[in-house]
Amino acid sequence: RAMKTGKKLLAEMPENYRNNNITSTSAIGMLMKFGDVESAERIFRSMKTKNIITYGAMVKGN
Repeated sequence: RAMKTGKKLLAEMPENYRNNNITSTSAIGMLMKFGDVESAERIFRSMKTKNIITYGAMVKGN
């Protein structure tokens, strides 16, 4: 149920939030915890700037 809700929130997220590093990093962490590596990687690749927290979320799922 949490995965369905999380993915629905991502689908309905306004564009200006998608361009925010904090929001995108949180989305990556959520998707990694759900085991949806492909979607997490898609968001990761779309990010213009990445920081150590973003890389950590991608590797560790936080």
